Amino acid sequence: MDQNQPPHVREEISVEKLALLGGTPVRTSVLSYGQQWIEEQDIQAVVDTLKSPFITQGPAIDAFELAVAESCGAKYAVAFTNGTAALHGAAFAAGIGPGDEVITSPITFVASSNCVLYMGGTPVFADIDPRTYNLDPEVVRGKITDRTKALIPVDFTGQPADMEAFRKLADEHGLVLIEDAAHSLGASYQGRKVGTLADMTMFSFHPVKHITTGEGGIIVTDSEEYAEKLRLFRSHGITREPSMLTKPEEGPWYHEMHALGYNYRMTDLQAALGNSQMKRLDEFVARRREIVAAYDQAFAEFDGIVTPFQQEDTNSSWHLYILRFTRDKFTASRKEIFEALRAEGIGVNVHYIPVYTQPYYQALGYEKGLCPHAEALYEEIVTIPLFPKMTSEDIEDVVRAIGKVHAHFYKA
Repeated sequence: MDQNQPPHVREEISVEKLALLGGTPVRTSVLSYGQQWIEEQDIQAVVDTLKSPFITQGPAIDAFELAVAESCGAKYAVAFTNGTAALHGAAFAAGIGPGDEVITSPITFVASSNCVLYMGGTPVFADIDPRTYNLDPEVVRGKITDRTKALIPVDFTGQPADMEAFRKLADEHGLVLIEDAAHSLGASYQGRKVGTLADMTMFSFHPVKHITTGEGGIIVTDSEEYAEKLRLFRSHGITREPSMLTKPEEGPWYHEMHALGYNYRMTDLQAALGNSQMKRLDEFVARRREIVAAYDQAFAEFDGIVTPFQQEDTNSSWHLYILRFTRDKFTASRKEIFEALRAEGIGVNVHYIPVYTQPYYQALGYEKGLCPHAEALYEEIVTIPLFPKMTSEDIEDVVRAIGKVHAHFYKA
């Protein structure tokens, strides 16, 4: 995008009628907020696996796990059917159970806390830093009790949480540190890759993430003990590992169930796609950062719109780009702004509804008002399109649509 374009675009759209009110939309086709990028080599990798002897529980899994582990500098990686299953596995490996509390963020997908419920534990929600939108370590400190078992900070939008502070808290109180890095594959913190900062780190491979396996997730760790527990958990709690068997003399068919696990195994088809996609991870992340730079420049002039803040010691991999529409600067509600952008052909979304305000959590006794910063953020944010396959024209369409909406609803 030309560096001088955003102001010119705004001048042109200042008198345009919103599509919501009968005007001409910026786009005739909807631009999704996120989308996978599949090329011929990805398709061929899956086809080759389909033609091989193994389409599940085969060599593609090991290759994919190795690729992810090497990418982030971890010793072990254990793949799962999806990110939620991977978090469930991490909660199991951490030994979370009834009576245990786990502190996490309310600005996340429900899986970050559901994994605690799956194990019979109790999620404890701590408020966010109003600048980064990540879990606030000082608020977390005040929530730690003698029942606290683990911390699950979330790398919201791709910006790593303050892992130095969380590592200190975990070490001080003897807690397991699980990083929900569903958004931050390829990101770094204080010069270190995400995946080397916690006891266990989860990455997600849903189609809107940095790379995709269709559905899929993984836990990376430097702990052999955790890796063994994760492998056990994803496969019914069953092992054939001779060193773990109580009756290794039984025969080559013999296996034992040592825990109540689940069938959370990734297929070789998923792993083959993931292996191919991993070769383009750096390219994908670099393109996301280019788009973000264009957005930052374009939206800097719009009063009342807050662009994402980035901590100096982090390098986000930018899964999401969040705009915050300051309520007292606009004549419209967030809902009206959202609907106006959708009418312009921009497939905006909202990430996230504070988890504890969901009906299920309300029925468990969680109450609104628990995390004021998180609730205030939710009322004002809109997620705009960000994915590597976006063209310069796509970026210009997003800027133009935001400009139209801003010009219409802004309190001059």
